[in-house]
Amino acid sequence: MRTWSRFRNSPKRSVLRGARLELRPLAEADFLEWQAVRRANHDWLLPWELLASPQQPDIVEDRLAFANQCSARDRERDMDTGYGFGVFVDHKLVGEMNISSVQRGPFQTGHVGYWIDQRFAGRGYAPEALVLILDFAFEALELHRMQVSIIPRNHASRRVVEKLGLRNEGVALRYLEINGRWEDHVRYAITYEEWRVRGPELQASWIA
Repeated sequence: MRTWSRFRNSPKRSVLRGARLELRPLAEADFLEWQAVRRANHDWLLPWELLASPQQPDIVEDRLAFANQCSARDRERDMDTGYGFGVFVDHKLVGEMNISSVQRGPFQTGHVGYWIDQRFAGRGYAPEALVLILDFAFEALELHRMQVSIIPRNHASRRVVEKLGLRNEGVALRYLEINGRWEDHVRYAITYEEWRVRGPELQASWIA
């Protein structure tokens, strides 16, 4: 049985702390700050995100929709199906880092998705946050495999996983519908066996 001592509170309500940043679940009280960051990054993020349904309220402009999303993330944590975090630097929101589609049974796997404020991109915050997430996934949640899927031309996101040396497993054709178009995705992954070997090095380099 693995032991998890880096973060002492319950995994379902964890705050993850690295060398320069903090990851914690978003709450309704974060709406105005989250809204300002998302508005400022609309063009930066639009090519890489799911197309919003016209029947649903715009989560960036509708506080209730944001609150409902936070509640949905709380339920995911309670059901052990997903773990969402805001990324904060000096208590300022700079992005999100989320574990989704957690599967137990013979899979023991999860998927990581993330975005970072363009004004903070290229400073190593996303790789640091991803190492925190991997540490949490393998040591607290005891998952066996983590995957990150990225549109091939999204070079900024690919640099994050490549800095950490995650294994490139190839291209999944027409993998997800993004912004109204079925997009190929490069699949990067790391297993617990790889984490046991590389985890200490990654922790020392990014979150010590």
